[in-house]
Amino acid sequence: MDTRCPLGMSPNSAAFALLLGALAALPSFGIDMSLPALDAIGASLGVDADKAGLTISVFMVGYAVAPPFCGPISDRIGRKPIMLGAVAFFAVASLGCTVSHSLAELLAWRVMQGMGAGVGTTITLAVIQDLFDGPAGRAKFSDLASLMVFVPMVAPAAGTAVLTFGGWRAIYGLLTIVGFVLLGIVGRFFVESAKLDNAERPSPKAILRSYALVLSYPVCLGYILVNAAAFGALFAYITGSPLFFIDALGLTRGEYSLVYAGTFVGVLASVFANGRLSRWAVAPAYPLVTGIALAGASAAAFLVTVLAGWSWVPGLVGLLVLGTMGFGLIVPNAMHAAMQPLPSHAGAVSAMTGFVQVLTQSIASALVVSFNGRDPGLSMAVAMILCSIGALLAYGGVARPADAGAALAKSST
Repeated sequence: MDTRCPLGMSPNSAAFALLLGALAALPSFGIDMSLPALDAIGASLGVDADKAGLTISVFMVGYAVAPPFCGPISDRIGRKPIMLGAVAFFAVASLGCTVSHSLAELLAWRVMQGMGAGVGTTITLAVIQDLFDGPAGRAKFSDLASLMVFVPMVAPAAGTAVLTFGGWRAIYGLLTIVGFVLLGIVGRFFVESAKLDNAERPSPKAILRSYALVLSYPVCLGYILVNAAAFGALFAYITGSPLFFIDALGLTRGEYSLVYAGTFVGVLASVFANGRLSRWAVAPAYPLVTGIALAGASAAAFLVTVLAGWSWVPGLVGLLVLGTMGFGLIVPNAMHAAMQPLPSHAGAVSAMTGFVQVLTQSIASALVVSFNGRDPGLSMAVAMILCSIGALLAYGGVARPADAGAALAKSST
């Protein structure tokens, strides 16, 4: 496969990985850095903190709605113009957030910011598919996952530091600078990575046909569902863990921060291991199945401990670390496998992957919140195990049989 690098440097260079990581992590920058500032935003704009929390909700709306339109269009007109538009949206919207003087104004800019961030992530995944194939592609997805996990671990602390010294507007000001710096880099150095087919102009019908094609491939559909289920389990943990550890078990916020960071170390360790396995050309089915087994076993054991009333925090954290390690083994391999059958429609596959992922995350989080009043640990455990079962069914019932059929058809020819 063509391995041109958009920066004119080695595809395996650290600078290339950092650029793609920064573009893919725009949603994490936009969400996690602003979390510590919700109280300050509410006080500054004269609203309650829960209303300031709408800045997170509307960001996710923008993140969800824009990629389904822009992903397939990038298959027709190229990745660079869409990426430029996405980063420009993010930068300008961040500036708008910085100078907002009412909640309504801030919410409008946050929708635009989420749109830019979501499209940036979608196009980044498509670029990796354009440039890398086989084990190299899987390794790049692992590298990207490492950066996408690392940013949420440090962004809240960075947001707190900026908030302390400059207020909530300084957080959005910093995001503005990040956006315009990335815009300059993309505009100056980014070389088109897609192999364009201009036979069909972008149109609503063309977009629908792209998605119909993606969903008609069981391999694509199966791995899209596996990836979504893994993210659902992770977001069930993200939503339920503060309710469980702080409200139910009585940990302080500082202690919970250590627990949260510790569990995400499991993701970093597993995506690093997956990257090494990919570079050693280990078949992707092995880490993927291991990840599904780890996630399922962890969720089941956690459910048993909650039902038994076990409250030994180190043991509970150990079980959750196993679950996050499963996530790190599943996601890079599932994302890579979903894109393999349709490399010329990588934008559409990436957009569909992101859309189903966000939908599943939202359902899992809503499930945890809906039942947390009864028992936050139980609601989190049930949501996690349902998602783990979903991942197993999607792989065993859809993706794996489709892989086997494709391999048989290839061998027969």
